[in-house]
Amino acid sequence: MGLSGWQRKQLQEALEDAFPKKSSLEQMVSFELDKNLDAIAGGKDLQEIIFDLIKVAVSQGWMDNLLRAAYRSNPGNSLLRNIAEELLNLEIPSVSLPNVPLKQSLLEYPDGHVPLSSPFYVEHYEIESLCYETLQKPGSLIRIKTPKLMGKTSLLTRILSHGELQNYQTVYLDLGGIDKAVLTSLDRFLRWLCSKVTSELDLDNKVDDTWNTKILGSNDNCTAYFKKYILAEIDSPLVLGLDEVDRLFAYSEVVEDFFGMLRSWHEKGKISDAWKQMRLVLAHSTEVYIPLDIHQSPFNAGVPVELEEFNRQQVQDLAQKHGLKGNNSLIEELRSMVGGHPYLIRLALYHIAAEKLTLENLLESATTEAGIYANHLRSLLDILQSVPELAQALKKVVNSTVPVELDSIQIYKLHSLGLVQRQSNYVTPRCQLYREYFRRVL
Repeated sequence: MGLSGWQRKQLQEALEDAFPKKSSLEQMVSFELDKNLDAIAGGKDLQEIIFDLIKVAVSQGWMDNLLRAAYRSNPGNSLLRNIAEELLNLEIPSVSLPNVPLKQSLLEYPDGHVPLSSPFYVEHYEIESLCYETLQKPGSLIRIKTPKLMGKTSLLTRILSHGELQNYQTVYLDLGGIDKAVLTSLDRFLRWLCSKVTSELDLDNKVDDTWNTKILGSNDNCTAYFKKYILAEIDSPLVLGLDEVDRLFAYSEVVEDFFGMLRSWHEKGKISDAWKQMRLVLAHSTEVYIPLDIHQSPFNAGVPVELEEFNRQQVQDLAQKHGLKGNNSLIEELRSMVGGHPYLIRLALYHIAAEKLTLENLLESATTEAGIYANHLRSLLDILQSVPELAQALKKVVNSTVPVELDSIQIYKLHSLGLVQRQSNYVTPRCQLYREYFRRVL
C-alpha cells in the first residue's frame, strides 16, 4: 500500500491520537503484528517513532496490516477510523467477506486470562507503563494485588511479554496449581522451584547433584542454585513471574522462609551484579494477612500495583469492540447491575453481541439460576458455604443499607474473592448483582 503525502500526514495524526503513549503503541505492534517497535523505529519522541513506523511499514509492504491492527485495537478513535476506511477501501474494494457479521466472527468468550493476541484486552496505560519501566530496572520487584477475575494474570502475562521484547528470559509459574504434597516441605518446594525454572529455560538440571542440606539450609541451597546454575548460565536478565502466590499463605512450613528469600534476592539486586539480573513479578488476590517480619517480607518492597474496576469509558470502548456502538443506555444499565467488574462486564457484552439475549432479558435473569452469571455465582456460593463464618459475614453485608464493619481477616478474604468494596474497616457489596443474589441464597 502506497501513501500520498496527505494520507501519510493523516495517518501520522491518527496514530498519535489513538496511541498517545509509546507503551500502548508498543503493545499494539507486539500483540497484533508480532513485531518489536524498538527494532523498527528509533525515534526519540512519539512523533518520530510513529513517523519511522509508517515509513518502514510502507517500504516493507505491511502498511495494510499495520492499519488493520491499529483499527482493531482502537475502533472508537474517529481519526483512525476515517483514515482506515479511506485507505482500506481504496486498497481492497472487491474483497468478499463471509456471510457472518464481523462482530460475531471476532467474539471471544471470557474464560481465564485474556490472551496476548486478544482485541478485548482493556489497557491500563498508566499501570502498564509503570510496570514496563520498572521491569527495566536491575533487581526490580513488581507486586500485583487484585481480587480474582479482575485481570491480574492478564497483566502479568503482558509484563512477561514486554520482557521478551527486551530480549529478557522469562518464566511464568502458577503457584495455584502446585500439588499439596510439594507445599508440605520447604526443601521440597524450593527443589521444585529450581527444577521448574531450569526446565522452562532449557538448562541442564543439576538440582540433585548440587543440593547439600548437610551444610546449607534450604533457602541457601536455592539461592546458590539460582546464582550459579541459572543466572550465570543466561546472558540476559531473568523475569520470574509468580502467579497466585497467596496459595502459599496457608502453608506455614513454606511461607515465611520462602518470602524472606524473595525479599533477600530483591535486596541483593541493589548491590550484586549477579542479582541485578533477577526481576520478580508477584501476583496475588488476597491481602497478606500472615505475620511476616517487615524486613523479610517482599510485600512491603518494590512497586505495588492494584487494578481497579473498569470506568465508564473503558466499558464503552469494550462495548465498541463487541460491535455495540452508541448505546449509552446499555452501558449505564449494565454498570448499575455489575459495576465495572471486568469479568461480569465482558460476559454480558459477549452474550449481547452474540445476540443470544437482550439486555432486558439479561438483567431480569441475572441473579437467577437461569442467568448468564449462574455458574459464577454458584462457585462463589460453594466457597462461602465451605466457610460458614465467611458466609455469615457476607450475609450481614448484603442485608445492610450502610457499610458494615468486619474483622480484618474476613475483609481480606471477601475482598480477595471480589465480593466486597473496602472503605477502611468497612465494606459494601461490590455490585448490585452480588447484593441481590446473596441476599436471596444466604
